[in-house]
Formats: sequence, structure tokens, C-alpha cells
Amino acid sequence: MTSTARYDAPAPDEYSPAFAAYVGRVPPGDIVETLSRQLGDTLHTLAPVTTSLGGYRYAEGKWSIKQVVGHLADAERVFAYRLMCVARGEQQSLPGFDEDAYVAGAGFDELSMSQLTELLGRVRHATTTLLETLPTSAWTKRGTANGKAVSVRALAHVIAGHELHHRQVLRERYLPAVLAQVARAP
Repeated sequence: MTSTARYDAPAPDEYSPAFAAYVGRVPPGDIVETLSRQLGDTLHTLAPVTTSLGGYRYAEGKWSIKQVVGHLADAERVFAYRLMCVARGEQQSLPGFDEDAYVAGAGFDELSMSQLTELLGRVRHATTTLLETLPTSAWTKRGTANGKAVSVRALAHVIAGHELHHRQVLRERYLPAVLAQVARAP
């Protein structure tokens, strides 16, 4: 049975103010359909990026394209884990995570772009499968993550908005240089 909560944007008291920009990016509608559809858009955005170009960084100290893709998979896993815990009624506060430490320890730059996009696709499939199987009552459940109140539907929106944020960064700061290199290639 489809929950109407899948169609409702979370209220501001359902997530940390730090996530407001992510939640605000998500278009209205069924969040599960949004998540299923947006992966294709992100993979299309990444299509011109070869493995060698995946190491591109737009500035010193910034993540490579490969690291951004790996970060998307890692962050989605963390957010989906939190979502599952809250949906199941977890009462303990769930920990935060240091995204820079996760990226530094992951070795994403050693992977091919096809490995990374496959990883992202598999993580997204797991997330949408989890969401599709939630009972209706779970969507509005609330818990605590990183010391802040959060609901299940808010976490689903955070996942979608986080990907939209990074896709925009890829399009604006990474891809112009990458596409210029592709155009110059013989």
C-alpha cells in the first residue's frame, strides 16, 4: 500500500536546519519515484567522465569527481541506515559521520568510473527497495540522528536533495573542464 506521506514534504521540525537546503531542492510528488528517476539523471550527467577524467578536481583540496560519486554512495548508505533505524522504532540517538574522513579512507580514486556508478546504482536500489517496503505508519516516525530530531520521510528527502546538490556542483564546477578536455581529445 502506498503511503500518502510518500507524497508530502516533511515539515521543518522533522529535520535539522542544516538539511533545509537539501529538502528544499526536492520537487513535490512521490519521493520513491523521485529517487528512482533522479539516479538516471545523475548517471547521465556522469556519462562523459572517463576513469582518467574522474580524478579531476576543480581546486586544490577539493574532492575528485570519483570521490564525489563515492561520497554520494556513502552518504546515502548512512542516511538510509538512519531511515531504517527510525522506521523500526530505534530510540537511541544515531551517530553523525565525518564525510571527509570517510572519503579519505575509501580509496575511491583507485576505482573506475564504471565501478563507482555501479556502486551508486546498487546503493540507490537498496534505498528504494527499503522505502517501497515500509509500512504506512513508518513514514512519519521520528528519531534522533547526530543529536537532531528527524523523521523517516525527511531522511528520504535528504537523500534526494543531497544528490541534487552534488549533481549541481558536478555540473557547475567539474563538468565544464571535463567536457573541454573531452572536446580536445583526438
